[in-house]
Amino acid sequence: MKYKCIIFDCDGVLVDSEAISSGVLTEMAKELGIKISHDEALENFTGSSLQYSLKYIENKFGQALPSDFELEFRQKSYEQFALNLKPINGIHEVIQSLTIPFCVASSGPREKIIRNLTTANLIQYFEGNLFSSYDIQSWKPEPDIFLHAAKSKGFEVHECLVIEDSCTGIQAAKSGGFDVIAFVNDGNTQRFQNENISICFSMKELHNLLSKTH
Repeated sequence: MKYKCIIFDCDGVLVDSEAISSGVLTEMAKELGIKISHDEALENFTGSSLQYSLKYIENKFGQALPSDFELEFRQKSYEQFALNLKPINGIHEVIQSLTIPFCVASSGPREKIIRNLTTANLIQYFEGNLFSSYDIQSWKPEPDIFLHAAKSKGFEVHECLVIEDSCTGIQAAKSGGFDVIAFVNDGNTQRFQNENISICFSMKELHNLLSKTH
C-alpha cells in the first residue's frame, strides 16, 4: 500500500466553486471600472487566498478597495453558492470507494468549507476531518495546511497523497514534500505543464488512479 491518507483540496476538487467565486470577484471589479477577463480571473484567483485575490484587484485599481469590498464579496459569493454550487461530478463515488482515511485541507475559512460541503451534500464525509488555513493562519502556497492535516491525522508526509486543482495548491503540497495529483476541471492543462505530476480530467479517471495507489 503506497499511501495511507488522501488529502483533498476543497474548491475545484470537491465542490465546483472556483468559477462562481471568480465570477463574483470579476463582476465586483467591473463595477469599480476594473476589467478582468474570465481566463485572467481563473488563472490568478484559483487556489489563491482571498487576500491575494483582493490585492491583485487592488493593484489593478491603483488605490485601496472600498472598506466593505471583502464583506460584500463574502455575502454575494455565499448567495451564489447557495443557488448554484454543486459537487464535482463523480466525487461522491470517489469518496465512497476509498478504503483509507481522508480529509480536506483548504485555504478557505472553516465556515465557508462547512457551508459549501453541506450545500454539496458532502459534509457527512468530512466531519472531524476538515482543516482550514484560517485555523493556523498560514495559506497556500505555504505547505503548512497540508503538513498540519497530515500531522493531525497521524501520518507522515510520504504516506499522504494530495489532490489539487491549482498551481498554488500544487506548489504548497510539493514544497511540503507531498505527492500530488492535479485535477483539471476547466480544460486548462497548460498551467500544469511544468509540474511533473499526474493529471486527471474526470473523477472517473481520478478513481482509477487512486485505486492503484492504496
